[in-house]
Amino acid sequence: MWTLQDAKAKFSAVVDAAMAGTPQAVSRRGQPAVVIVAADEWARVLDASRAAGLRGHLAAIPTRGRTRPTEVEIAPRATPL
Repeated sequence: MWTLQDAKAKFSAVVDAAMAGTPQAVSRRGQPAVVIVAADEWARVLDASRAAGLRGHLAAIPTRGRTRPTEVEIAPRATPL
């Protein structure tokens, strides 16, 4: 994991490593802050999130120690008359 200061100083190396397929984690004040990934990897994640729909997207939200939301049944759309 890069410190924010090191990531700033060596940003080209951070970007090169991310583009080579290795996500780069950056910490701020000793805590994980961000992960830098290649644009094509980010597009893949977004496509997978869209394919999963709202339920999948909400289930993928990090909870940071909180409990997950209760599972709910989603009713099908009503058809117009």
